[in-house]
Amino acid sequence: MFDVLTIAAVADELGETLLDGRVQRIGLLDPLSFAAEIYAGGRRRMLVASADNQRARLLITAAAPSFDPALITPFGLLLRKYVRGGVIVAVEQPPLERLVRISIAKRLTPNNAPRPRAAEARDDLLVPDDEPEDAPPDDDADADGEFEATYVHLAVELMGRHSNLILIDDDGRVMESAKRVTPSMSRVRPILPKTPYRLPPPIEKPDPRQLTAVAAGRLLAEEQPGAALAPALVRRLRAISPQMGREIAHRAAGDAAAKVGGMGADGAAAVARETRALFEPLLTSAWAPRVYAGDDGAIVAFAPVPMVHLAATYQETAVPTVSAAAERTDAAAGPGTPTDHAQRKERLAAAIRDARDRLQGRLASLRAEGAKAGEIERLRERGELIYAYLWRIQPGDTHLDVDGVSVPLDPALSAKENAKEYFERYRKAQGAGANVPALVERTEHEVAYLDQLLQLTAQASGFAEVEALAAEWAAHRGPGGPGADAPSKAGKPGKKQAARRPKALLDGRGNAVYVGHSGRENDLVTFDLAGPDDTWLHARGVPGSHVVVRWRLAESQDPRTLEAAAALAAHYSAARGSATVEVDAAPRRHVRKIKGAGPGMVTYRNERTLAVRPGDEAAVGGVLG
Repeated sequence: MFDVLTIAAVADELGETLLDGRVQRIGLLDPLSFAAEIYAGGRRRMLVASADNQRARLLITAAAPSFDPALITPFGLLLRKYVRGGVIVAVEQPPLERLVRISIAKRLTPNNAPRPRAAEARDDLLVPDDEPEDAPPDDDADADGEFEATYVHLAVELMGRHSNLILIDDDGRVMESAKRVTPSMSRVRPILPKTPYRLPPPIEKPDPRQLTAVAAGRLLAEEQPGAALAPALVRRLRAISPQMGREIAHRAAGDAAAKVGGMGADGAAAVARETRALFEPLLTSAWAPRVYAGDDGAIVAFAPVPMVHLAATYQETAVPTVSAAAERTDAAAGPGTPTDHAQRKERLAAAIRDARDRLQGRLASLRAEGAKAGEIERLRERGELIYAYLWRIQPGDTHLDVDGVSVPLDPALSAKENAKEYFERYRKAQGAGANVPALVERTEHEVAYLDQLLQLTAQASGFAEVEALAAEWAAHRGPGGPGADAPSKAGKPGKKQAARRPKALLDGRGNAVYVGHSGRENDLVTFDLAGPDDTWLHARGVPGSHVVVRWRLAESQDPRTLEAAAALAAHYSAARGSATVEVDAAPRRHVRKIKGAGPGMVTYRNERTLAVRPGDEAAVGGVLG
């Protein structure tokens, strides 16, 4: 719904509310979306922009979305360096383009200059501060004029599957983008660092803002009489969205589904008049946002100006800003919003399941190869039998029968040549099969890792958890990763993201319980947070989370704490639906990583098994606070 009119209304709103505002915080919501806290006019507002193919958007939100500080991308790092702490100095929309250009000025401290203390105190602005809502921005040394301002420009392109977020320097070169577009992907408009930024190529269609009755008449004459008017306007005019086309048709002909041949004598003049009227707010900024809902109250559309064709079918409600309209529609849409991750979660799970199914097929083939070991030995035995009974083989024989064993012979070869042929086949088969056991073991570990990743994805309860698992999956399948099917042309993989430290659950004696919610977090709680004498727990024989009890003192090991931790391990496993689950508990010093396997894959020994009822944090709240 972010067509040219909507984007123009958003640009006007940003100019009215955020101009001269300071970017207090900025961070990624997912690899294609960011949010920025901006202090302007004595208020803090959150700006959200996304280049998601299915739901690209740019709006000011009422509620602050949750940043994902564990998500690190080159684009996100440059946003933090050049945009955070800067001042918004301009907001513009190129004529009839589905993009907004936001210009930011910031005084950057030279690398060899000492950093101001106030800036040091606020170094990580991804973490919410404790300032009151109406606190002014801290204009420390950045505002004293000591350093020259640096200007960058953020292009938010909202163009469906071609949507992008692009950071541009003041010389017009691309610094980084949420999506990199290589020349092989787009010969006309690649988007790569250090390349010139160019606007989308102009579309050679008439400008709807200047449409005359004569031009509209020629447009209608080129269409078949039975063609629908609204799609014809979308095809023939620049910057007309399907919703705008239906609105023009309804205003001009009284029916959004009107046919070209059904227009009256003054049909061309009506089309031209209503088209220009629809675009008039581009000049006047007279926006009047509306949302449209069905009889059940579900919002089906929004627009920056009243849409007569929607009001004829749905309930129309005026809203104060176009951002408010977009936010209400976004919230009603459910999956895919920053607060609801169900759709993204299912896509991730589907990708993992698909890879797991392929691995299972590979494992079956390898096991079949291993089963041929007996056949390999039979080749050696046949060669030895031929050498032992050379005296019985006559030229032209096709079989050697000894003690109930029949050895096929090639009549064109001599007895010794037949024996050599069997030994040669034996050596080749033996060499090919030598690596099969190791490959079987590696593939079994890989399947077990995907089972774990699939289970962790299924039990992920927050947006940040899903994104962390998606990043882990991408790294696992990246170039050189154990999950890679083939070498990638994308180059070397980037640095692995550090796992976030899970929140500790404490018992009355200060013992801490940690639960891993991804493979990397499993590694973190097991091998970084836990000491050799702490207790490691995992549901027996099923994929799931690692749980660690870090004992404050060796003598403070409380059986109730251990049982509560076991209940958490059962809950965060594939067996959480069972009434009773067996959970293995072992000293951490007896837990070892599996070499070459994915994150969180371990072996352990000297365990004891507890039978517990699964319980989440609320269920064990009486023991762990």
